[in-house]
Amino acid sequence: MINKIVIANRGEIALRIQRACREMGIQNVAVYSEADRDALYVKLADESVCIGPAPANLSYLHIPAILSAAEVTDADAIHPGYGFLSENADFAELVEACGFIFIGPTSANIRLMGDKVSAIRSMHEANVPCVPGSDGVLGIDEETNLSIASKIGYPIIIKASGGGGGRGMRVVRTESALLNAIILTRTEAGATFNNPDIYMEKYLEHPRHVEFQVLSDKHGNAVHLGERDCSMQRRNQKVVEEAPAPGITEEQRNTVGERCAEACRKIGYHGAGTFEFLYENGEFYFIEMNTRVQVEHPVTEMITGIDIVKAQILIAAGEPLPFTQDDIEIKGHAVECRLNAEDPETFMPSPGRITLFHAPGGPGIRVDSHVYSNYFVPTHYDSMIGKLIAHGSNRSEALARMSSALSEVIIDGIRTNIPLHRRIISDHGFKSAEFDIHYLEKNITNTA
Repeated sequence: MINKIVIANRGEIALRIQRACREMGIQNVAVYSEADRDALYVKLADESVCIGPAPANLSYLHIPAILSAAEVTDADAIHPGYGFLSENADFAELVEACGFIFIGPTSANIRLMGDKVSAIRSMHEANVPCVPGSDGVLGIDEETNLSIASKIGYPIIIKASGGGGGRGMRVVRTESALLNAIILTRTEAGATFNNPDIYMEKYLEHPRHVEFQVLSDKHGNAVHLGERDCSMQRRNQKVVEEAPAPGITEEQRNTVGERCAEACRKIGYHGAGTFEFLYENGEFYFIEMNTRVQVEHPVTEMITGIDIVKAQILIAAGEPLPFTQDDIEIKGHAVECRLNAEDPETFMPSPGRITLFHAPGGPGIRVDSHVYSNYFVPTHYDSMIGKLIAHGSNRSEALARMSSALSEVIIDGIRTNIPLHRRIISDHGFKSAEFDIHYLEKNITNTA
């Protein structure tokens, strides 16, 4: 069993991992930058190590400093959380080369899924439904590329093979714009991701974003924990997530979920992972796999009762999954709002000191946050300061509880996006589940 874990992250996910360690009787080590010296998870850690100054490239992205922290604290394993180094294959490889356990998939699997072209190819082989596309990297022959686009049908989208998070994409609606768009996207991909490879897919006009959570161990066992809807997005960044996804039938859940689990078995994947799909007109289309714990994992935990972070640790320790697919039961509905330190109208970051923080409560309410009264939100990192989760026996009750929780939460001293969340939860289109990935920008924030 793992006895001590270095938590190679910050913010609410660092505290979340710390809590899982405490429940499992595992010692935890917090690594922190100089800007996070007064963070709650640092104060609560069994041990803590400063790994550098505030800029992420000198601390949370500085691999030698993290490995040194694991060495000096005599840790067994490193948990990367999400963001930062969580999907860095080189980091995972170095962790294991230095004799530590990486709490996540193998570096080979991270590389396989990190390259969108190879990921799509693997999904085709596993019979996971994919978006019609080029089925490989685009070459430089112009006539061939024009022919591929014609067969797919306009509009199409050109994507960077090494991209992600909404970056490295360009929509093309006419043949006359295609060749120039390919050149621009290839150039940008090389400069941004150090990988000029690009590919082409059919552009879906009004899809929803639906993703499946999987857990897979080192013994060939894999299960899915149902799906989440993450369609409420702004600039390709998720704002509100919920589980299960409205309108998805049990038959669809079982069929697509089992294909995702089977894909894990085929590629020898182990750990937690998320298969992301676009969903339109009753059909699922695979777009990418995230090889880490997701920000929105709490909604799945709320409806299944399964602790995904603890499962990650057990899998990394070599334990078999303690449940089968038949044991997993979805109960009720859960919604999550990401709380950001930002202006709710301009979306500009709003760092600074929180003069008063009051967390809401009541039946079905969960708050995952590292902030507290008098906490200073630094300028150097992502603006998310917490997550508010509501669970109910059905979607209506979950939304009612979320609405109540949003009316109770107090964060003074800085601006937050809580007013935006109140508008979303009370919006008729959202409440009736009549939305797609463009709905938030077109109908609520008016920033499309």
